[in-house]
Amino acid sequence: MNAVPSSDAELRSSQAEKLREMYDAGASVSDLVARTGLSHGTVLNRLRLAGTVMRAPAETRRLREARVRRRLGTRLKRQYEAGVRVEVLAADLDISVYSVRRALAEVGVAFRTTPETRRIPGDAGAGGAVPGPRNETLRSRYEARVKVSCLAAEMGVSTSTVYRLLHRAGTTMFPAGRSHGRGSAQM
Repeated sequence: MNAVPSSDAELRSSQAEKLREMYDAGASVSDLVARTGLSHGTVLNRLRLAGTVMRAPAETRRLREARVRRRLGTRLKRQYEAGVRVEVLAADLDISVYSVRRALAEVGVAFRTTPETRRIPGDAGAGGAVPGPRNETLRSRYEARVKVSCLAAEMGVSTSTVYRLLHRAGTTMFPAGRSHGRGSAQM
């Protein structure tokens, strides 16, 4: 009769050690509950049985954010190394160029020099038109007679950058010095 509790205790102990290993590797208690099918309370009890030093919720969030950033960085690295420019990656994800560069740096990307970027063939290089929702939206808004200064302010870039992007997108430019049909009759 003592044999059953002994094996049950051994089972709990080995399970507790496995849970501790996963927890120490960065899994949250919720992750362990989902993986094992045990209740939240049982997972906590097993971790305590194994002598696990529990993390504060903020520490678990930081670990999770770091994992998400690593995954994003890895995905961006594949695209960047395939020749996609940082600006295009940022526009596709609707995040800043700084955020893309930081994510790439965290996964150890060797950044291209400006001349290397210019040599990229096709649309991904600095010399070609950059397709994508950002430039198509920019082009359609310009063709809808939105002023370049307003477009620049919305995008947080200079008017020169807006003109360059419009030129790369193959936009037919309106004559200079015109108010694009707005207020021409007003004095």
